[in-house]
Amino acid sequence: MRILQLGKSFPVTDGVEKLMVSLVEGLSARGIDCDMLCTAHPGLPGRIREPIGGGRIIAVRPSEMAIYLKEHAAQYDLIHIHHPDALAARALRRSGYRGPVILHWHADYRKRGVTTLLHRFVQRWLIRRADCIVGTSPVYVKESPRLRRVQDKCTYVPIGTAPVDTTGEEAIRNRYPGKKIILSVGRLERYKGLPHLLEAAALLPDDYRIIIGGTGPLRASLERQIRERNLSDKVSLEGFIKDGGLGAYYGAADVFVMSSTTKAEAFGIVQIEAFSCGTPVVSTRIPGSGVSWVNEDGTSGLTVPPGDAKALADAIRTVAEHPEKYGEKARGRYSDLFTKEKMLDGILAIYRRFLAI
Repeated sequence: MRILQLGKSFPVTDGVEKLMVSLVEGLSARGIDCDMLCTAHPGLPGRIREPIGGGRIIAVRPSEMAIYLKEHAAQYDLIHIHHPDALAARALRRSGYRGPVILHWHADYRKRGVTTLLHRFVQRWLIRRADCIVGTSPVYVKESPRLRRVQDKCTYVPIGTAPVDTTGEEAIRNRYPGKKIILSVGRLERYKGLPHLLEAAALLPDDYRIIIGGTGPLRASLERQIRERNLSDKVSLEGFIKDGGLGAYYGAADVFVMSSTTKAEAFGIVQIEAFSCGTPVVSTRIPGSGVSWVNEDGTSGLTVPPGDAKALADAIRTVAEHPEKYGEKARGRYSDLFTKEKMLDGILAIYRRFLAI
């Protein structure tokens, strides 16, 4: 079989892009011809071809995606499109491709405006066109208002990752001797709920250190909050942490925290990366999101209401002070549900249904 992963952009930065790369690498390692077509960031040349595993990343200018796909779509036995991505959806519609389409539903499209109305028209076409719609958790598939009328062709395959390499964790611990290390990683965006995490920091004892990794538009506001609340001895804004060094932070952490407040947080790949290191998680119960399905309350960690700083602080203390209760269960949940191999098995089973292989 020859497969095309369609959507998002290059260079790879966010979770959906990383998942697509993981699928290309993993499927190629199993002897399946798999490519990834995406858009090149501004300033990069068009039609970049970068080998990855046994497949390729093909990055084109946004204006050329539909043209490229129309020229090459017939070479593929199946197209696996990742949503939300308005440009990829329009390109598929214009391509005239007639083979099977798998729609990977990572999150609902939540923006508003004229362009959103246009995208929703294409989105409705894409939902009708798809032979199968794959969510990342049973909760999100069931609760998405866009998928209510097509539940009969919906399924889910949990995102899976390779185990995280924690080399260097001792060096991180040595930077904060005698401290319980609480880690949070992600874009510094409003929906991440980081102001609530800083309020929780103010309620924690002095032997707790919160490390926040990532960049984004909220940084200046968070720095101001840290100054105003005198939290500089409790909170560190680490900035962007490269993938190669992130495992050391996961390994050093006593607790990983996801304080997100809206359904824009659909799954939380960082949670399962933490699980793979045996690091338990405190996360939020966001209605309609898969976040609290991933982190099973009382097993791999604890879940709390979004926006509740006191509940967040209490849960962090409970988990950090009872590592034996949650750490191994977190690792076990990863092994049971969220390995890369289990994800590949699930995706391949879907492909085979529609390719009669």
